[in-house]
Amino acid sequence: MKLFNGKVLFLDRSDINTDEIIPAKYLTEISRDSLTPYLLEDLNLKEFNPVSDIKGKQVIVTRSNFGCGSSREHAPWALEVNGINLVVGESFARIFRQNMFNCGMMAVELPADTIEDLFTAFAGLETTAQTNFDAGTITFTAENQTKTVSFTISGFDSDLVTAGGWVAFADTNY
Repeated sequence: MKLFNGKVLFLDRSDINTDEIIPAKYLTEISRDSLTPYLLEDLNLKEFNPVSDIKGKQVIVTRSNFGCGSSREHAPWALEVNGINLVVGESFARIFRQNMFNCGMMAVELPADTIEDLFTAFAGLETTAQTNFDAGTITFTAENQTKTVSFTISGFDSDLVTAGGWVAFADTNY
């Protein structure tokens, strides 16, 4: 199972689409690793610099409809090769969300007011997230502040995460 802990990148915008996650011009690359330098390259977000802001981050907290646009698996792959295995948001595009779980990653949906609380308390601070998968909690910490939020994922998605993704799950179960 992958790790779902680490430093948090706050992306304060809804409707971040798959072309912004990984621009289409890089979809001809032949390995996942070759996507590494292009993650969020085209994201238009005030004061966001993909070169300096992504480095060392393992978790994204964002708003609603993350991963909208095309159904390509390259978007989760680009996150994964950059060490980001957990995205927390209000909602996700359906196919993007399932592609995350199919890769053994997590797309955790939380209520809008919970997401707003996280942005209010932690955005702009060096924040870490610690996931307790079995308990269904994520604890966010920065300076002297800590907030723990609960999440749920379906039994099948949980099985995919535990296995390390769809291929590993299928190898074990079929």
